[in-house]
Amino acid sequence: MTADSLRFGDDLAAFADSVIGSGLSPQVRGLIEQAAKLYESPEQALALLEQARAAAPSHPAPLIALYRFFFYGHQLDKARAVGEDALAIARTALGPDFGDEPPSDDATRHDAAVRFYLFALKGLAYLNMRLGDMDEARLMLAGLRRLDPKDHVGGGLLAHVLARHEAGGPTDTSPEYPARGWGATTP
Repeated sequence: MTADSLRFGDDLAAFADSVIGSGLSPQVRGLIEQAAKLYESPEQALALLEQARAAAPSHPAPLIALYRFFFYGHQLDKARAVGEDALAIARTALGPDFGDEPPSDDATRHDAAVRFYLFALKGLAYLNMRLGDMDEARLMLAGLRRLDPKDHVGGGLLAHVLARHEAGGPTDTSPEYPARGWGATTP
């Protein structure tokens, strides 16, 4: 094992820890917490979240906070942009060979960095569907299906919704949707 691969392993471990909140400075954590208290003042909250992101540009926590801010504020195009940044950061942390082969079942179920990447991909598929970009949603779902064939993160349901939409059927959740699994849909 080379020094570079050891460093990469350390980088990946650090990223995985950061996905679950480790490695975030108290200053950045405080900015995010303060922003969360400013529900009635979205401009001030956004300024704090942008400060947090600038202070920790490759840490997932500020990205997650910004994503939620835009998503719950119904600014889906901005949430999508943050999701794309999150996907790029996770992709970089996972290394150049990630995705050549699907991750192991264990990694898909338990590795924080892998799961962050898969959930970012799923979130982007959803946002693209909501924003009417079905081609991009289909690409995201195809990638998710390839990387998570057992559907641990639940992308199969989105694929069923997309297939039903494209077939001209109702798009509401109905008992016909499986709780999990890719089924016969082809995103």
